[in-house]
Amino acid sequence: MPTNFTAGPVRVRVPATSANLGPGFDALGLALGLYDDLAAEVAPAGVRVTVTGQGAGELPTDDRHLVVRAMRATFDVLGGQPAGLAVECVNRIPQARGLGSSSAAIVAGVLLARALVTDGEDRLDEPGVLGLAAEIEGHPDNVAPCLLGGFTLAWSEPTGARAVSLAVAEGVRPTVFVPSERGLTATARAALPATVPHADAAFTAGRAALLVHALTADPSLLLPATVDRLHQDYRAAGMPATFALVNELRAAGVAAVVSGAGPTVLALSEPPADFPLGTDWEFWKLPIDVSGARVARGRLGHAERDPVAAGRKS
Repeated sequence: MPTNFTAGPVRVRVPATSANLGPGFDALGLALGLYDDLAAEVAPAGVRVTVTGQGAGELPTDDRHLVVRAMRATFDVLGGQPAGLAVECVNRIPQARGLGSSSAAIVAGVLLARALVTDGEDRLDEPGVLGLAAEIEGHPDNVAPCLLGGFTLAWSEPTGARAVSLAVAEGVRPTVFVPSERGLTATARAALPATVPHADAAFTAGRAALLVHALTADPSLLLPATVDRLHQDYRAAGMPATFALVNELRAAGVAAVVSGAGPTVLALSEPPADFPLGTDWEFWKLPIDVSGARVARGRLGHAERDPVAAGRKS
C-alpha cells in the first residue's frame, strides 16, 4: 500500500527514565517527571533539526540525529519515506547521564513518524511501537517506561519486546543526583563479565522480586530490595564518585542505586534534609510519570519550548 503523510506538524512529550533500579538489570524501569518536547512535520525536501536545551550545539542537526534515525526506521516499517523532514527538539533530559535520553529520542522518533502517516496506528500498533523502539535501542528497559509510564517490567520474546506497567505505591519519592560528568552505556556494559557466580544471580533474582513488591505495595522494604550483585559492583571502578555517593546514601538508610548505566544516582526514598552533597552534583526531586509518551497534533507551544525543566525541585 502507498504511504500517505499528514499535513501539518505533530508533537510528542516523552519522559525521562531510570532503568535497572538496582537488581532489575535490563528488565525494570521507572518513568520520571522530566520531559523532552518534540515536534515534526513533512517538508518538501531535506532534513532540518533544531535543538534547544540539553545537547544544543552538540547533537547533529541532520539525518544523523537519533530522533531522525528512529523516524527513518519507522517510515521503513510503515512503507515509505517522506520527501523531507523538519524536527524541533526541546531537550530537558540530561544527555549521557543514565536518565534515558537516548530512549526518549527513539520513542519520540517512532511515535512522531507513526503520527505523520495517515493510517500509521493501523499499520503499527502499540506492541509494535514497543518492539521497534526496543530493537533500535537494543534492550527494552528504558523504552518501556518512556512509552507506558509508571514502573515497568520488560522482557523479550522471539516475537519481540513485551512490557507491563504497574502503579507505584505512595511513599516512593524519587530523587536524582546528576553529576556534571557524562557516561556511555557501551562503556558501562563493557565492564560486565561474561558470567557471574550462580549464588550472585540467585541473590539478585530474589531482590528483584522483592523490589516489585516494595515499589508497588511496601516502600519500607526499598533498602533491602535494591541490593544488587549482578552489575553495579563491576561498574564501580569506572564511576568512583557515583558509587561513593550510592554507598553514602545507603549508609544513611536511603534506597539509592545507579540510574541506568550511570553516572546519575537514583534515590527511591527521601534523603535526609542535612545529607551532605558536593558541588559536583545537582539533585532534583522528580514525580513519577504515570502517562508515558503523549502525542498530539500541532506545533510546540510557548511553555513547551521553554528549555528549563519546569516543576523539578533542587
